[in-house]
Amino acid sequence: MSSGFNAKSFLKTVTSAPGVYRMYDIRQQVIYVGKAKDLKKRLSSYFRSNIPSVKTQALVSHIDHIDVTVTHSETDALLLENDYIKQYMPKYNVLLRDDKSYPYILLSGHKHPRLAYHRGPKREKGHYFGPYPNGGAVRESLHLMQKLFPIRQCDDLYYKSRSRPCLQYQLDRCSAPCVGIVSDKEYSEQVKLAGLFLRGKDKQVISQLVAKMETAAVEMEYEQAAQYRDQITALRRVAEQQEVSNHKGDMDVIGVNYASGIACFHLLFIRDGKIFGSRSYYPSVPAETDIEEVLSSFLAQFYLNADIQRTIPKEVILSHSFDGITELEASIEQALDKKFELKTNVRGDRANFLRLAITNASNAVATRLSHKNTVEQRFQLLEEALELNEPIKRMECFDISHTMGESTVASCVVFNREGPHKADYRRYNISGITGGDDYAAMEQAISRRFDKIDNNGKVPDLLFIDGGIGQLRVAQTIVDEKCVKIDNPPLLICVTKGEGRKAGLETFTVGGSEQTFDIPSDSPAFHLILHIRDESHRFAITGHRNKRQKTRNTSTLESIPGVGPKRRKALLQHLGGIQEVKGASVAELIKVPGISLEMAQTIHDTLRGG
Repeated sequence: MSSGFNAKSFLKTVTSAPGVYRMYDIRQQVIYVGKAKDLKKRLSSYFRSNIPSVKTQALVSHIDHIDVTVTHSETDALLLENDYIKQYMPKYNVLLRDDKSYPYILLSGHKHPRLAYHRGPKREKGHYFGPYPNGGAVRESLHLMQKLFPIRQCDDLYYKSRSRPCLQYQLDRCSAPCVGIVSDKEYSEQVKLAGLFLRGKDKQVISQLVAKMETAAVEMEYEQAAQYRDQITALRRVAEQQEVSNHKGDMDVIGVNYASGIACFHLLFIRDGKIFGSRSYYPSVPAETDIEEVLSSFLAQFYLNADIQRTIPKEVILSHSFDGITELEASIEQALDKKFELKTNVRGDRANFLRLAITNASNAVATRLSHKNTVEQRFQLLEEALELNEPIKRMECFDISHTMGESTVASCVVFNREGPHKADYRRYNISGITGGDDYAAMEQAISRRFDKIDNNGKVPDLLFIDGGIGQLRVAQTIVDEKCVKIDNPPLLICVTKGEGRKAGLETFTVGGSEQTFDIPSDSPAFHLILHIRDESHRFAITGHRNKRQKTRNTSTLESIPGVGPKRRKALLQHLGGIQEVKGASVAELIKVPGISLEMAQTIHDTLRGG
């Protein structure tokens, strides 16, 4: 405890009423904000002789003085505590940084309304639908709406400048009100249907469209009836995909995982029985904070943040219970002035949603923990896994990329103790092999990499091969042959994709002995191997695409003697493209204007490699 604070003297003056307390350090900064039903009782607990919590010990040792604010009720104390936490962001409080405004879909109030993404103050006239949990959910919904309702999504400037329909009209994603192709009445009806759909009234929309389709059919407007039919089919397909349960209520489902100081709250926003969106929150948690404080702090800050426009359901499903959950529920309900229930024991659909939320929270924490490990730690764990006596200074990984044998490229990426070392990345354009022969491609790439290498060269400690045992054997043979003059040749390890090519099921084989070994998929050493493997794959794909594009941009017809620009144009126009020319028979080539039998035979033999 800091010498400047006299706890015994302070506690004599403290009231037993409910209220909020602020603890300050010697620099006059608020380091903790708390609430209590009985201030004297709560504050006395901080200054007992035997404090079990390491976090509380650290907090108390930094207290310089404490301010107390008395409130009329526990609910008032909860609201004031929440305000103070937002204001001071104390280092010993659990902090939820969730200050971004939520995105909405705006159906504007124009003569021809538009659907648009909206975030921020609602200044524009129109109807706002949401809030959505994130921008991706809004964009996905807008993309879906474009397929279902032919309503414009363009901005006003673009809309006013049109003199003819744009591409969206050609794709049947807009009815082109900008140039008057659709009547105002029909457009207005589609806007009303879109609004109903955004409110979750799928069945009402479909029934109205069915009535319109039947009316159009009776009036023999068959083209219009067919359009309604297609719209109904699309809506039914979407409704089937979105309907995830028979439960029709609104609720938030919260799965919590708290491990190694990282807490993740994964929320599923359920509206009308459908998953409206999901979002993970990572509150800042001081060291040694217990799960009960993490839970209660998150719930209070999340549901009492008036700055965020959010639709709050009356029912919240939570994966963990904690002491004080009933009191917190009552205080939030009173503060919101609406029904609010916190439930932890649920069955049926609610239990299914909760399992999904818990799984997502657990995966999120595992991912964060793996990222938290430094590259240096990963290297050390890999050295332990491989039982190496010397530290790994340099690793390389080779990968082969091609499309059906075309434009084969080998990539070599390099990692050192600081991570990817891009200055040493290399690509090898592979030539003179049968298309699709990965063994020959690997042999050529490894040969070029280690040709004439000696102890003065950049010799990797580990060489990973992304492929099967065959490629490993080819690479090992070349390394044995080329690295005769090297004191410590690289250790080769083949990384083979697991069953179904799923990440996390990879197997590893050592060159030479061809012994396989396992590394747990949650190990940072495993993540390091996958990192270099994935980086080599990315680098190879990029190089391959560039080469393939360059190859395709240079027509192979240009290399045939006697085929000039006019004949090339005639061949491509008559047959429909370079692939069709390559696949054409001599008889088909003769039919092209300006192509003789002799010329057709030359073209055929050259393109077929004959």
